[in-house]
Amino acid sequence: MPVALSIILPAYNEATRLPPYLATIRTFADTHHPDNYEIIVVDDGGDDHLSDVLAQRNPAWPQLSCLRHPQNRGKGAAVRSGVSAATGARILFADADGATPIGEAAKLLAALDDGAEVAIGSRLLPDPSVRRRRTCGRSFVGRTFAAVARRMLALSVHDTQCGFKMFRQEAARRLFALSSEDGYLFDVEILALARRLGYRLAEVPITWEDRPGSRLDPWRDPARMLAGLWRVRRRLNTLSFEYDGSALD
Repeated sequence: MPVALSIILPAYNEATRLPPYLATIRTFADTHHPDNYEIIVVDDGGDDHLSDVLAQRNPAWPQLSCLRHPQNRGKGAAVRSGVSAATGARILFADADGATPIGEAAKLLAALDDGAEVAIGSRLLPDPSVRRRRTCGRSFVGRTFAAVARRMLALSVHDTQCGFKMFRQEAARRLFALSSEDGYLFDVEILALARRLGYRLAEVPITWEDRPGSRLDPWRDPARMLAGLWRVRRRLNTLSFEYDGSALD
């Protein structure tokens, strides 16, 4: 049955970090969307028996479901599986480590209500009302990668990689059906597709805090991601689009 809000949580060996975040998500969803939401955890081939842990901790939570990939396929593939299963009129994906408080979803919902079709949480847009705690190394690498991605893919978004994004259902289904990136580059691919398709996009400042245990190596992975940007760019230039079929400049 369709619901107002779907929350997708891609997870790989997150049996320790995810449950506390889920508790805050449950409080938020029960308060703002009682009996009209769904939580979809996508276990991306982990070996920590996450689905069993969730079943034991949340035996009476019908809005929670867990999908499982037999093998680790990457964050992009996990979010894509969640979007495919989601029924919500609004679809949010959030990092399982809880770096963004779930209450920040209200800001993205407001952006969609104001006419946006894609709302992106941003750790880079200035706003005195939000709190950010990020190591200097990760901040420098993240800003550098985002700047290169903006230039290569003609994006206007400041923070391409924030793992807190919300979509109207039609936009989410179309964008993820067109996407092919299984790893961390899926974020920039989705944003570039949204630009090419003419979707209205809003970037919203959010509270965010570095969490220990991140699997993104801030020194090794960006080099591979930068190389991958060329792959994304080339593929986008081979696709035909209903609204805008022009190649990237």
